[in-house]
Amino acid sequence: ETLKGTDLLGLEYDGPFDELTAQKGIRHVVIAWDEVSDSDGTGIVHIAPGCGKEDFALSKENDIAVIAPIDEFGNYLEGFDWLTGKNVQSIAPDIFSSLKEKGILYKRDQITHRYPTCWRHGTELVFRLVDEWFISMDELRHEIAEVVDDIQWIPAWGRERELDWLRNMHDWMISKKRYWGLSLPIWVCDACGHFEVIGGKEELKKRAVKGWEDFEGHSPHKPYIDKVEIACSKCGGVSRRIPDVGNPWLDAGIVPYSTLGYLSNREYWKQWFPADFVTESLPGQFRNWFYSLLAMSTVLEKKAPFKTLLGHALVKDEHGNDMHKSAGNAIWFEDAADKMGVDVMRWIFTAHNPENNLNFGYGPADEIRKKLLTLWNMYSFYITYADLDEYNPVTGKVDRDSLTDLDRWALSKVYTFVKEAREDYDSYHVERLMRKFELLLDILSNWYVRRSRRRFWKSENDSDKLAAYFTLYTALKNIILTMAPIIPFVAEEIYQNMVLSVDKNAPESIHLNPFPEADESCIDEALSERIDTIIKIVELGRSARNKANIRTRQPLSNIIVKPARKSEREHILALKDQILEELNIKDVTLTENPQDYIRFVIKPNYKLLGQKLGKDMPVVARALAELNADETAEKVRRGESIRVKGYTLEPSEIQVNMEEQPNLAAVEDKGYFLALNTDLTPELKDEGLIRDLIRHIQTLRKDAGFRVEDRIHLGIQGPDPVKRAVQAHQDYLMTETLADELSETVDYPEATKALKLDGAEISMMIKRLSKEGTGNG
Repeated sequence: ETLKGTDLLGLEYDGPFDELTAQKGIRHVVIAWDEVSDSDGTGIVHIAPGCGKEDFALSKENDIAVIAPIDEFGNYLEGFDWLTGKNVQSIAPDIFSSLKEKGILYKRDQITHRYPTCWRHGTELVFRLVDEWFISMDELRHEIAEVVDDIQWIPAWGRERELDWLRNMHDWMISKKRYWGLSLPIWVCDACGHFEVIGGKEELKKRAVKGWEDFEGHSPHKPYIDKVEIACSKCGGVSRRIPDVGNPWLDAGIVPYSTLGYLSNREYWKQWFPADFVTESLPGQFRNWFYSLLAMSTVLEKKAPFKTLLGHALVKDEHGNDMHKSAGNAIWFEDAADKMGVDVMRWIFTAHNPENNLNFGYGPADEIRKKLLTLWNMYSFYITYADLDEYNPVTGKVDRDSLTDLDRWALSKVYTFVKEAREDYDSYHVERLMRKFELLLDILSNWYVRRSRRRFWKSENDSDKLAAYFTLYTALKNIILTMAPIIPFVAEEIYQNMVLSVDKNAPESIHLNPFPEADESCIDEALSERIDTIIKIVELGRSARNKANIRTRQPLSNIIVKPARKSEREHILALKDQILEELNIKDVTLTENPQDYIRFVIKPNYKLLGQKLGKDMPVVARALAELNADETAEKVRRGESIRVKGYTLEPSEIQVNMEEQPNLAAVEDKGYFLALNTDLTPELKDEGLIRDLIRHIQTLRKDAGFRVEDRIHLGIQGPDPVKRAVQAHQDYLMTETLADELSETVDYPEATKALKLDGAEISMMIKRLSKEGTGNG
């Protein structure tokens, strides 16, 4: 007979184990449940209200008898006859045999489904119904919700997550069937069942009728507190403490009150309440510690227990997998501290957005170490030349009028960083601070220090050189003072060698200094905008060189630039020389019409549109090609969709390719356009050759162990084109290599090198000169 499920509702049936003593008198009935799947299985589920959360809830709704069959070890209790004493993990074969003997086993099969396991051992878990103690949250949840709005939540969505938990939470279960833990101060009368909560040791001592002597002098934990009996306030009978201990989060939530003298010294407690900051891992804490703290504080003070909460995600291995000792991918702190360094570790954690999981490992650490080396290299550069020139920032005062625009720009950037860093620290957005720090290191190292090198190299200690020293020292000092909380060891090392070594009145440790104050008079936004524009143009120029595969040492004739804003045209013209020098270019041309140098080609993104367009792909491709390419490219850049041949194409579904005129390499970014003239004349090639020679000579000096300040006799041999290039650029070549003498040969050279440049065989040789220019140094 075939029946619909609805036809079975309300029918009673015989259970498969009605013969068990515990099953006597139990009524079995068919009910409807939306949790039963109709996509797999039989569409029928036999529920166990004593062994499942959802099953128990369903039994309460339908007034179904509840049987709790197992103890805390998963063994069947008395009343289950041949099952009694057997463990649920090993009973399946016996169950199947019993069903088969009764002739009611329809089919035996193995299926795969999700099942809870122990996080530590991986063994399967079973649910067990037991009596517990709860705090009713019906009214309290609304009071807690009001307190939630008094807290700064990081990330901001944490607020809504906590409110969602409060809206949907059940009553708070506060008991555990354990031995260790907070002994719940609840006494229940043996005679009438009346229960009472005892408020403290003094109250317990007054109420005790037995066992106080056994308890006195001990902490309120098992087994001592269980010795104490009190008289029931309702019937006078004997009341004993319940065997349960408290949920650990109940204990954790009372910390702001239990540890700071809330009951004994309220004025002292007020000095510490509320806490400025708490932090914990996000998963689970909205319904555990965060919730516990909020509940306790709302009940006792109607106030939030903390001002700011930072919730962070999890630490994974560098591939995004959970770390486990058994998997071999766990990294212990001691190993990481030794191999990557603790400052690198701190950088990794602080630079990461805490709401996302952090992929931690030695690979990511290597990338951070390179950034940290940028700071160290700037410090090393400064200290090397400051020692040579015996520069002392304490006594070497500098007239602010002697500072160049480059100096003022660097100081403006540094003090802007110091100012914003204080705001980021105060608001606990340290990852935002780290992004600014990394950007600051990059622009100071790759722009200020690199463009100021010749000022440090020159022999005379004039005002310009002193201004460079002052600027770099001021920048480094403010940076390490600002970043000391995050990179304490590197910052301390730099401080000891760079600051304390020359300023005996400075605090003996960087961590004894106050946080630096930004010198607002040095912050010049207009100057920052001018130089930032130049840096952007230089970055685009380098991108164009990379696109054309032409090294920076090779001079080129011209670049064509369209800035993103008209005001930037003046910046480019005013600081044109810096662009020419940085990009090794002879001239800059400004344009308002990039289309004079490039054209756009519009095509469909075949990979994304194949299924969407099908056989219409060729038709749509032709239609796109016939559109106004400039207008279409601009719409795609703005994120607008394009309607063509009845289809709406999203920006990601359209490819905008840029094609340049011959001998041009063009790039675009955020409204900027730059085209590089890649045509090489013989004169440009000669100059490029000289720059390559300089690089190899500098390497030769370093490999030979020459000091930075050593002057040299330089010898270069090569074919006529090389000789012509050397003669044409002799002064530049000698200045850059600190050569006082230049010839084709050198007597008794200290270092030599043979190389091939642009097909020419070249030999180089160098020898140190004394300060007078004769003999070896």
